[in-house]
This record gives sequence, structure tokens and C-alpha cells, in this order.
Amino acid sequence: MLETFLQEDVGSGDVTSESIIPAGTRAAAEIVCKSATPAVVSGLEEAALVFDLCGCSAKLLVGDGSTIRKGKVVMKISGSGRGILKAERTALNLIMRMSGISTETRHFVSMAKGVKILATRKTAPGLRYFDKKAVVLGGGGAHRMRLDDMILIKDNHIALAGPAAKCVKAARKNGLRIECEVKDRKEAIEAPSAGADIVMLDNFTPAQAKSTIRSLEKLGLRQNVKIEISGGVNHKNIRNYVSARPDFISLGSLTHSPKAVDFSLEITRD
Repeated sequence: MLETFLQEDVGSGDVTSESIIPAGTRAAAEIVCKSATPAVVSGLEEAALVFDLCGCSAKLLVGDGSTIRKGKVVMKISGSGRGILKAERTALNLIMRMSGISTETRHFVSMAKGVKILATRKTAPGLRYFDKKAVVLGGGGAHRMRLDDMILIKDNHIALAGPAAKCVKAARKNGLRIECEVKDRKEAIEAPSAGADIVMLDNFTPAQAKSTIRSLEKLGLRQNVKIEISGGVNHKNIRNYVSARPDFISLGSLTHSPKAVDFSLEITRD
């Protein structure tokens, strides 16, 4: 995948560097954090591999998942000047995007107080492995990587195949873990009664989530099922959702619209 990313950026060659930098020119470089606020750095291992693919040597000065501040040097690189410049943009793009995801995840994790923060499949095509890894480095969970990881019955499945309970019963023959998205308290009770392992409360308000989870407790169903809250969760209301005491909160925003953390590469003649 990293080779593909490089090919996308380089094409037939770095015509600028090849035109003006003599072959054999040696160089050294540093990657520096430019973020005005503390950030969780991720993607350093991948960036180091990108430099390796371009014939350069990279030394990580901090580990992926570390919290850093503006001015922190996170990596030193040495090798061909042309090679460093060839790898620069691909390496920085990975670090900036993955660090943005990890930083945002860590922020939500700090407010969740014991409730596991999960990613979703709302990732950029081709970047899922990196996006999900960044969530994990930020302290969250990856949830499903692909459709074949587990059974997750959503509203469109129910629209085509019948009530939630019927879908759950039909899915049990596969022997896989079953999660069922529900739209109201009635479905939330029916799904675990039919054998769902996880119930996703989709677009519930905090008050609706609390009431529904309380109903499951009163019916003796809560201890047999995990509860995930998804939809409508943001920085302003996450603590209200946490107070409903779910097991998981999933957020598509972690990966579908991350704000990149600013890093730059500074190069010198070796």
C-alpha cells in the first residue's frame, strides 16, 4: 500500500529534484511538529517505511501514540537528498492524517471515562488500515475492519428482511457475533431477546438512551448484551451519553473528517 501511495505521488519521477540536485547529494532532515496545541503523533512507523522505500534511513525519536507539543522533533532522516524529497510528501501526509485521528480520538477517550470509543467504517477508501490504526493509537477501538468481521444488522437490512428480532434469529445460524442496530426501545428489547450480542442505539438522545438501558436492566437483559451508542455524539454532548452507561460509543467523525496535525520536514546538506 505504501508503494502505491508513493507511485501516486511520484509518477514517472521527481522531475524537479532530478533536474537541479546532483545525483549522490547526501542530506539530513528532521520532521517537526508545528501544532499550536498538544497532539498525539501517529504514522511514524509508516513514514519510516516510506523513507526506507526511497533508500533513506529514518530514526524515530518518539513512539507512535505519544503526546507531543509544538517544536518537537519526532524523526531524523539521512540519505540521498533526492530520496528524502521523493518520500517527503507521502510520509508527511500519513503522519498528519493519522496524528489528527489519534489526537481527536484521545480527546473523546478523555471525556468518555471508561466507555470504549470506537471507530466506524467511514474511512477514506484505501486508508482504512491506517485510519483504524490511528484510532487504536489514540486509545479507541477499531470495531469492524470489513463486512466479514461480524454480523451487524442495520436499518436497511431490517427494511429488506423484516423486523429486528427476525433478522437476529436468521443471522444466528452463521455462528458469528451479532450486533443489531435499533431505532427505539421496543427493538432494543427484542434484539437481545432474539440472541443479539450487541445492541446499537442509533441516533437516540441521551435521555432516550438512559431510559432504554434502564428498561433492559429491569428486564434482566442488560447483563447478557453489550450496548453501543452511535449517531449524534459530539464534544458537547458526549458526557451526557456516557452517563447512560453504555459499553461503547462509536463516532464516524473520527475518520471521515479528521483535522490534520501540522508537521513539516526541514532538510539540510549532510
